[in-house]
Amino acid sequence: MLIDLHAHSTESDGTDTPAELVATAVAAGLDAVAITDHDTTAGWAEAERAVRELGRPGTFRLVPGAELSCSSPDGRGGRVTVHLLAYLFNPSSPALVREQARLRAERRERLHQMAHQMASDGFPIDPEAIMAGLPPDSPGGRPHLARALVAAGTVASVDEAFAKYLSSSGSYYLPRTDTPVHRAIDMISEAGGATVLAHPFAHKRGPVVNAEVVAELADHGLAGVEIDHPDHDEPTRAKLRELSAELDLVPTGSSDYHGTNKTIRIGQETTDPDSLERIIARCTGSKVIS
Repeated sequence: MLIDLHAHSTESDGTDTPAELVATAVAAGLDAVAITDHDTTAGWAEAERAVRELGRPGTFRLVPGAELSCSSPDGRGGRVTVHLLAYLFNPSSPALVREQARLRAERRERLHQMAHQMASDGFPIDPEAIMAGLPPDSPGGRPHLARALVAAGTVASVDEAFAKYLSSSGSYYLPRTDTPVHRAIDMISEAGGATVLAHPFAHKRGPVVNAEVVAELADHGLAGVEIDHPDHDEPTRAKLRELSAELDLVPTGSSDYHGTNKTIRIGQETTDPDSLERIIARCTGSKVIS
């Protein structure tokens, strides 16, 4: 079985609609895919309809989820941004609804401010048009600004836009206030879901947590760790496999698919079926769609 537990749609910073994400996964030969948009569950309903319309009951599964932006101790006296993949939680949980609304609003305002500053500095982009192009419940993010720069001919690719202007060290980067990671784990647990630490040792993305922090999060209720990811090399994967076994964390693998925003193809990295079943067994908030 081919299972990809980390993929994004147009409801956050992917380029496939939720229905197109399902179609892409099916065309790629996947047996299951998780929709994990940033800080929103707005794509769940459309993705579910697309699965229902496949007309092949039981042959494909959709795992409803989200990717949460969190602030965490780094294990060295500082703090870093980490991402939690949350699966099969109740999307109507009041605490979660409030926090996701706050995050989406802040992300949208941050995007608008960054776009406005670039436009003021002479970049040929329209901040209002960028914002108007977002779905109503989309958090918005730097990839939307990056695509506008590509469309304007300022850069050749989304990767170039990040490298030149939008990375955390770029001149147009603005910080945001992320959810404390322990609170995020608690919220998802209370909503009947399970959390997996996404690409935890992806050093090329920036500073990361150390193994001691992963162990502490496991003690706090973290369910799993994403090991097979495009941003993890083989030595890193080996280290994470050893760590996940030591801590009894569910090991997962995922592409982190964003459509044409990245060169990564859906299903490039996959999850063992047993790992998916272990995650499902922990969850009571929502169900896998098949």
